[in-house]
Amino acid sequence: MSDLFLIDARGLKCPLPVLKMEKRLTQLASGQTLTILATDPMAKIDIPLFCRQNGHGLSIEQQPDAMRFVVVKA
Repeated sequence: MSDLFLIDARGLKCPLPVLKMEKRLTQLASGQTLTILATDPMAKIDIPLFCRQNGHGLSIEQQPDAMRFVVVKA
C-alpha cells in the first residue's frame, strides 16, 4: 500500500490521528481510500465524527494491536 493511502498513527494521542488524516485527505481525489491505524481510544470517537461531519465513508475494524479505520473520501 502506498504511503499516500496509509497513516500509521499507533502511539499518537488525540488529536494527532485526526489531524494527520485531515491533511492527507486533502491530497486524495474523491472516491479514494485512506487507511488509518490508531491505538488512542479517542480515535474511535474522533475519526467517525470527522467523517460524518465531512461526508466521508468509514469502516472500522478492531485488530489485535490497533483499530483500523478505512475512509473513503467524499
